[in-house]
Amino acid sequence: MPRRVLIVDDAEAMRTVLRSILSRNGYEVIGEAEDGEEAARMFTEQRPDIVLLDVMMPKMDGLEALKAILASDARAKVIMCTADASREAVVDSLQAGAVDFVIKPFSTERLLQAIRKAHW
Repeated sequence: MPRRVLIVDDAEAMRTVLRSILSRNGYEVIGEAEDGEEAARMFTEQRPDIVLLDVMMPKMDGLEALKAILASDARAKVIMCTADASREAVVDSLQAGAVDFVIKPFSTERLLQAIRKAHW
C-alpha cells in the first residue's frame, strides 16, 4: 500500500488540509511544493509513492509538472486535485498519464479512494 505522499498546491491552506487528512489516515507526507517546478524537482529527489498535484499553479502548471514527473519515472502515480472541473482539464490530465482526478472541494473518502485506486 502506498504510504509516502508529495503534496503540490500553491494554496497553503489546501496543503494543510491535505496534510491533515493524510496524516490521520496513516500516510507520510514526505514533502510539499507550491509550484510545478518545485514539484518535479522534489519528485526526483524524494521518490514518493503518490503525488497529489494541483492543476492551476504559478511557474509551471500541473499538466506540465505531470509530464515532467512522468518523464523522470513513467511509473509515477499522480492524482490531480483541482477546482477546475472542466472536461478539458480532466481529459488532458488523464491522457497525459494521471491515475485519477479529484475535484475540489472533495470529501476525505473521495481522496482516499483515489489514493487506493492508484495502486490497484
